[in-house]
Amino acid sequence: MAGWRAPGPRRLIAATGLLALALVGGGVVLAQTLNLAACPLCVLQRMVYLLLALESAVILLLARSSGALRASSAAMAATALTGAGIAAYQVWLQRFPKGIGCTAGQPWWEEVVTWAGQQLPLLFEATGSCSEAGWKLLGLSIADWSLLIFLALAAAMMFAAIGRRA
Repeated sequence: MAGWRAPGPRRLIAATGLLALALVGGGVVLAQTLNLAACPLCVLQRMVYLLLALESAVILLLARSSGALRASSAAMAATALTGAGIAAYQVWLQRFPKGIGCTAGQPWWEEVVTWAGQQLPLLFEATGSCSEAGWKLLGLSIADWSLLIFLALAAAMMFAAIGRRA
């Protein structure tokens, strides 16, 4: 296309933060309207989306140089890949072994989720099962969609880290 230019890192960072925040809000609305119970892995993914939104806000406020934006974008890509790993584990749990718990032998993070659920139940209460897919859209579970979105956000942040100058 003749006049099209790829968005700069600042716009990609802002879009990533806004999308992450919108996904958390959408997840809460979806859970409330369809009476879906979030599981511990769902809550962890919400926390990662919120972390991406927070990182985005801090970066947009503080990062002034092109180098700082690029380094920050790389850090956000790592955060998004962490979320992708959590979502991928949940996708695996939904498709394969029954009888394997959410914690993957790491009960400390489930304690963090439990504590967060006691502080802000609307956002972080985890009462569902990680292995149940529940609601689906176009044949994909929420965990499937989350995995795809985390991968897309990681790709956008990697592009921001290596793309054109701010």
